[in-house]
Amino acid sequence: MTALICGFCSTGCGLTAHARPGALPRIEPSADYPVNRGVACPKGWEALTPLAAHDRATAPLLHGRRVSWEGALAAMVDEFRAIQRKHGPEALGFLSTGQIFTEEMALLGALGKIGLGMLHCDSNTRQCMATSATAYKESFGFDVPPYTYADFEESDVIVLWGSNLCIAHPILWGRIMKSRRRPRVIVVDPRRTETAVAASVHLAARPKSDLTLLYGLAHILIARGWIDQDFIREHTSGFDGLVAHVTPYTPERVAAATGLSMLEIEALASAIGRSRRASLWWTMGVNQSHEGTRVAQGIINLALLTGNIGRPGTGANSITGQCNAMGSRLFSSTSNLIGGHDFANPAHRDKVAGVLGVPVERIPTRAGLAYDQILEAVLARKIRGLWIVATNPAHSWVSQDDTRRILARLDFLVVQELYTTTDTARLAHLVLPAAGWGEKSGTFINSERRIGLSRAAATPPGEALPDFEIFTRVAHAFGLGDLLARFASPEATFALMQELSRGQPCDISGIDGWAGLEHGGVQWPHPAGAPAPALERRLFEDGRFYHPDGRARLCYEAPRPLPEPTSRDYPFTLLTGRGSASQWHTQTRTGKSAVLARLHPRELYLELSPVDARELGIAADDTVVVTSRRAEVRARAFLTHSVRPGQVFMPMHYEAVNRLTLAAFDPYSRQPAYKACAVSVRRATDS
Repeated sequence: MTALICGFCSTGCGLTAHARPGALPRIEPSADYPVNRGVACPKGWEALTPLAAHDRATAPLLHGRRVSWEGALAAMVDEFRAIQRKHGPEALGFLSTGQIFTEEMALLGALGKIGLGMLHCDSNTRQCMATSATAYKESFGFDVPPYTYADFEESDVIVLWGSNLCIAHPILWGRIMKSRRRPRVIVVDPRRTETAVAASVHLAARPKSDLTLLYGLAHILIARGWIDQDFIREHTSGFDGLVAHVTPYTPERVAAATGLSMLEIEALASAIGRSRRASLWWTMGVNQSHEGTRVAQGIINLALLTGNIGRPGTGANSITGQCNAMGSRLFSSTSNLIGGHDFANPAHRDKVAGVLGVPVERIPTRAGLAYDQILEAVLARKIRGLWIVATNPAHSWVSQDDTRRILARLDFLVVQELYTTTDTARLAHLVLPAAGWGEKSGTFINSERRIGLSRAAATPPGEALPDFEIFTRVAHAFGLGDLLARFASPEATFALMQELSRGQPCDISGIDGWAGLEHGGVQWPHPAGAPAPALERRLFEDGRFYHPDGRARLCYEAPRPLPEPTSRDYPFTLLTGRGSASQWHTQTRTGKSAVLARLHPRELYLELSPVDARELGIAADDTVVVTSRRAEVRARAFLTHSVRPGQVFMPMHYEAVNRLTLAAFDPYSRQPAYKACAVSVRRATDS
C-alpha cells in the first residue's frame, strides 16, 4: 500500500494505492486521513487512470521529432543562451503551476530566478488564488487562510459566496451535510447552482454586484449594532473610515444595484451579525473578478466587524482551486521570494541567500511581471523564450485565440508536460516528458494549510521523469549544479524549505521532515519548539494579526463598473464555472478517464433561461451560436431556470469557452475576470 494526496483540487484528500501486477494500482480513499475520512469524489477514485493514457509524452520532442534527453537539454541551453546574449537575461521567463509538488516548485523558482536570471516568472495560481492571496496580505499582513475544515462542522451559519461547493469541492460539501449543528447555509450566486438548490437560502445577486452588497451588509451591521465593538477596537484598524465609506450604501441603494429585495439583504445581515458562529467562504466567483481583491476584503470585513474569526465555526475563508496553489503561493518564488518572503526586503534577501549559499546579488530585488504582463511582454517581443511547466494556457487563459497567437511569437517555447496533445504542447518547439502525480513523491499544501505527503505508486512510462529530476538535469546542463547543491533530493528540499520558512508566519521548521507528515499531515505554522500540533487548527485565536501593530486592516474602495457591460449587440452576461464533479480544469487528465467521461456531457452546452429561449426561437437541444467581441462558438442549448433572463452559463472545462472570455484583470491581484463578459446568442441555422 502507498499513501497519496489527491492531485486534483485543493481539498487535499488522502488516498491509498494498492499495487496490482501488470496494471495501475487500485485507489481507495484513506479512512484515517483527517480531510476526507474515507470518502472520495469521482475524480479521486479515478485519480491514477490518466497515467495510462495513449498520448503520454514518453520521450523529449524537438520540433516534433524524438531526441535524447542530452539532445533536448543541449537545444534548450543553446536556444535560451542565444536569446539572453542577444536580448538580455529578462528575455526569458517561465509559467509554472499549482499542480506539481512544493519541493519541485522550490527548485524551479531557485533555478529560474537565481540560476538563469529569469526575473519574469509566474504560476497558473494567478488564475485561481492571486486575489485571495493579495486580499489576505493587505488585510491580515500575510497570505494566510485562517481556518480548518472542522469549521464547516462548527458553524451555525455558513455563507458561501460565489462558490458551487458541492460540485467544485464535494468532500467539503459532505462535511457540511454531516454537521451535527445543522447549520443554516446561505449561497450568494447569480446562478442557481447545485449548491444553491441544496442550501437553506439562495440570494441571486446580479453578476458582479458583490461589492455593493457587501458594503450594504456592513452598513446594516453597523447601523443595527450587530458588531463586536470590543474586537474592532482592540484588533482592527480603519473602522472610522469604513463607517464613512459604507454610510451611503443604504438598503434601498443596494437593492437597486443587486436585484435583491431589502428584506433579503436585511435577513443576510441579521444571519451574519446575530449568529454566534458564522463562517464566510468564497472561491472563484469572487477571485475571478475585475475587482475581486476588494470583494474578498469586503467578506473579510464582515468577519472582522462581527468578531467571527479565530473561534470555532467562524472565519473569512478562501477555498483554493488547485491541489498545490498554497505551495505555489509560499514556495515557488514567483510573486513572493521563497518561504513567503519579499523580494524588495533586503533582510529577506540576505536570509534566503544565506540559507541557499549564494551571493545575495543573485537574488532579484523585485518580483517581476505577472502572468498577463508576461504574455504582453511576449507580444511586444521583450520576452523571447518561455518555459511552461504543467499548465495549459493555450486552453485555460482568457481570450484564447489571442493567447495562442502570442505564444506562437516566441523564438523558443519549452513545454514540460505529461501529454503531447495538450493545446500548449502542440505549440512547443521542445516538449519535455514529465511524470505525473502518482509517479513521484513530494508534498502538497491544501486550502486549510495542511501539508500532506504523497508517495510514488507507479512508474513513469518511457523516458518521462519527475519534474524535480528534469529541473536538476536542466540545472546541470546550464552549469548550475553547484549553485543548487542544497536541492539534493525532494526530501532534502523539504528540509531546506523548513529552514527558509523559519521565523515567518508560515514557519514549518518544527516538522520532523517528511516522517512528520506520515499520519494526517500538518497544518502550518509549526515552528521549532512548538508542542505537537493538533490534527486541525485555526489561526488568530489570540486576535493578533501579522501587521507590525498586530491589527487587521479594514479595506475598502468604491465599486468599479463591469469592464464589458451588456449592450444591444451583446445583450447577455456570460457566466462561467464548474460543470460537474467529474471534470477538472481543461480536462487534460480527467478527459482520459472513460468512467469520468460518462458522468458529464461530452459536448459543450449553454445554459439558457426558457424566457430568453422563447424570445430567440430556441428549443431545448438546439445548436446555438454564442458570440463575444472576440470569437464565436457553437454549443448545445440547455434550457433551465438555473440562470436568470439576461444571463447564460457555460462550463469552463471545454476548450472553446475561453475563446469568448475577456482579458480584464483585477488591478491588485492581476487575476483574470473569467466570470462575466457580454455575448449574444442565436439559433444556428443548420441546427
